[in-house]
Amino acid sequence: MSAEYATFGLAPAMRAGGVLTNGDYQVHRDFVDFIVDGRPLLFQLSDLDAVSPLASDIPPAIFSAQVHSLLLEADAPLAGGRYVIYGCPECEDLACGAVTAVIERLGDDYVWRDFAWQTGERADLELNGYHGIGPFRFRGAEYRAALGSLLTNPGLTAAGGERRRVLLIGARAAVLAKLATALRIIGIGAETTQDVADIPADELRTYGAVAFGRAVTEQERAAVRQSFERAGVQVAYVDGLAPIVPLLVAQIENALDRSPREQRRLTRLVAANGEAGVEVTSPCRVRLTAYRMDRLYRTHAYEVFDGVLEAGEHRLALDAKATKGESFIVARTSGGVLVEAMGG
Repeated sequence: MSAEYATFGLAPAMRAGGVLTNGDYQVHRDFVDFIVDGRPLLFQLSDLDAVSPLASDIPPAIFSAQVHSLLLEADAPLAGGRYVIYGCPECEDLACGAVTAVIERLGDDYVWRDFAWQTGERADLELNGYHGIGPFRFRGAEYRAALGSLLTNPGLTAAGGERRRVLLIGARAAVLAKLATALRIIGIGAETTQDVADIPADELRTYGAVAFGRAVTEQERAAVRQSFERAGVQVAYVDGLAPIVPLLVAQIENALDRSPREQRRLTRLVAANGEAGVEVTSPCRVRLTAYRMDRLYRTHAYEVFDGVLEAGEHRLALDAKATKGESFIVARTSGGVLVEAMGG
């Protein structure tokens, strides 16, 4: 057992939802991630699409039980003193696979060790162990204070999960209806309106973002902003790039991301001259999708890149047909999404 200590902390994180090019939906999840030595532990697991047990959309009693479990105030849920550290974001079923670890007390300290990928009752460390991760030894006072804060201050439990609603304002009712449906399917509340003047302030405070269609005038946008200012709430404002539902969903997902910027995996996207520039802070899978509308207002989508990138900056060539005319690029990792219009 290493005698060296690691620091322990928590930070809001997000598993970005979305509408994929094959028509599938990817659910949005807000959760609290574990920060070990200043970095999200999830980032050490390469390309893992998972969330911690501390998710904002589970019932409060279950959330509290998860915290008490990590504090070793209840029996381990799995054989061998093992606890789920990250699980499936869609169903959280162990059969889908989960990262588990032994959590134990060593004097006043807490130790996380023997990390493994587990799909059944017992973990096979030789076959599925994460041999390069841990053990981590955390000072008891720091560990208890971080987890205890989730019990005393519910506002810390997620990346803006309590305001995971979006107000949609635009002139194209059909597009707004499809967008609202898509957002609700992935777990984001959405309502449409043409005028916020009659919406009570208490209701305005439940929104985390407002999305404007391209036909909404600057005067109308200013009136909306004033209504939210009078209600005393700050929201993210999204200027819709085009009436393309998957693109708008990606813009809204980015706007709802409340995770600290210094702890995000996907940090930069630029798109110009047939190339995309992408920056990631740790090795991960990155998917680039191009969207464009033709002269008949038909949407075209192209998967232009799907692969694992190492930490750093990358320049990726894009297919010419994907960037013809007015086009847009969506970059997606499991934990975030960025959107850019293609420049000349």
